[in-house]
Amino acid sequence: MPAGAATIGPAGGLLQHEQPTGDDLLTLIGSMTLLDQQLRHDYSQQAERYDRSRGASPSVLAPLRTALAGSPGSDLVDIGGGTGNYADALKAEGWTVTLVDVSEQMRRQAAAKGLRVLPGDATALPFGNESHDAVMMVSMLHQVEDWRQALSEARRVLRPGGRLAIMLLTADHLEQVTWAFSLFPSMRTFAAQRRPSIAEILSELSEAHIEPFWFTDLQDASIAALCAHPATMLDERIRRQTSFFERLERDNPAELAAGLAQLRAQLARGDSPLSKRKAAREQLGDACVIAWNKPMPKA
Repeated sequence: MPAGAATIGPAGGLLQHEQPTGDDLLTLIGSMTLLDQQLRHDYSQQAERYDRSRGASPSVLAPLRTALAGSPGSDLVDIGGGTGNYADALKAEGWTVTLVDVSEQMRRQAAAKGLRVLPGDATALPFGNESHDAVMMVSMLHQVEDWRQALSEARRVLRPGGRLAIMLLTADHLEQVTWAFSLFPSMRTFAAQRRPSIAEILSELSEAHIEPFWFTDLQDASIAALCAHPATMLDERIRRQTSFFERLERDNPAELAAGLAQLRAQLARGDSPLSKRKAAREQLGDACVIAWNKPMPKA
């Protein structure tokens, strides 16, 4: 082994008798930030189910491409990328993708797709300053304890001129568009805990652009996609693909049954839940992608 090299031990730590390199230290720092996240989230069963039942939605990919276009290079970080469906789709389009996720099970699934994966928390990324051309966050910001710190980290690792693309349901969507929370109100408080409003995000990302979009497919099986196609919620096979209904079935099965009965009755009389949300949906979309460019240094 060359002098000064370092290796990672079986538990993810550096072997003590060797001198770590900068890259080794960054990997170790990423590993050490995972414990709290792993205690709060259990993805052991979700990882395999995601790959069986979900894929990269064309409805999401289109605004992601627009938001990432014009990056100074093709080096892309997918923060909280899960099993890598979106990273894999963009890799096929020419991006060099590194996926960062707290879940070992999710990373394992992503690595099986041939993706480069690293352990890491969105609030403490295992990368140096200004080290990447583009960053994306897809349906993950609400999972982060401190979303403002996650945005700060994304800004930090971007090169000048780099692109940041964030796909999410904002607090505005929850209040005005995502009608499922009216039928299943116990989920509202949980879902809204860490979802910023559009105004809050714009206060953190100066001159960001908001791109609303509408789900024309069910490929990613998200609650936003199901809300765009109300009848799909009555199909147990589709419904159970979402963590929303997984949690609801576990924690409040009576509310789930009552809400589904109400939805079934609504649809039977031709009263779609979308009709009352039409104006807000046209303005905000079913979800949105927030696009931000890191400013170039002043001359």
